[in-house]
Amino acid sequence: MGSLVCRAVEDDAELELVVRLHRGDPLDLLTRNGAEVAVDFTVPDAVRNNVMWCLKNEVHVVVGTSGLSLNDLGDIERVAGSSAARVLVAPNFALGAVLMMVFAERAARYFGRAEIVERHHDRKVDAPSGTALRTATLMAAERGGMAASIEGTEALTGARGGDAGGVRIHSLRLPGSVAHQEVLFGGDGETLTIRHDSLDRSSFMPGVLLGLKKVGSLEGLTVGLERLLDLE
Repeated sequence: MGSLVCRAVEDDAELELVVRLHRGDPLDLLTRNGAEVAVDFTVPDAVRNNVMWCLKNEVHVVVGTSGLSLNDLGDIERVAGSSAARVLVAPNFALGAVLMMVFAERAARYFGRAEIVERHHDRKVDAPSGTALRTATLMAAERGGMAASIEGTEALTGARGGDAGGVRIHSLRLPGSVAHQEVLFGGDGETLTIRHDSLDRSSFMPGVLLGLKKVGSLEGLTVGLERLLDLE
């Protein structure tokens, strides 16, 4: 993802790539090279500290790394409130995935029961994905809570997935996958499936570039690329 972002920035006439950071590089290379915005596609263990450093040093930051907890986001929001830097955290930068989340949020008004199946490449270290968690959060907020699944017996522990506010999430990790998610709603005599597939990581680049260009105009912490789109 880092290499793709660098190439996308280099190919965009409105942006200039001033520094690439590799694992182990000091973060002050950002300020020494005059970076105005940093993009973080690292690992869950590193992203919080990276964001806090950027806020302290007044560098806007666009985050695509999964793993920030609600407590992390709360801490980032508090620090961002007193910094000139802005933070955009996007669970997914594919525009189709953003629309999938928005459509699922709206469908939750009409369906009380839903489950999510997300599939990613086998090198993805966290589960469930940030996209799945964000989708479940949006759906639950839209209804004021989703109906919990009917309790049953699991012959194999975990077979029913994890419960996120009444929405069961099932995570698959397989070679040959990139990023895929289905949201399945069930009602009386019908089901509705909303699905998105990223077949190549290039699908994330338009959203990353949009975030880079818009993050400086935001306030404090913004979660979700949908906040940058005109979806009314």
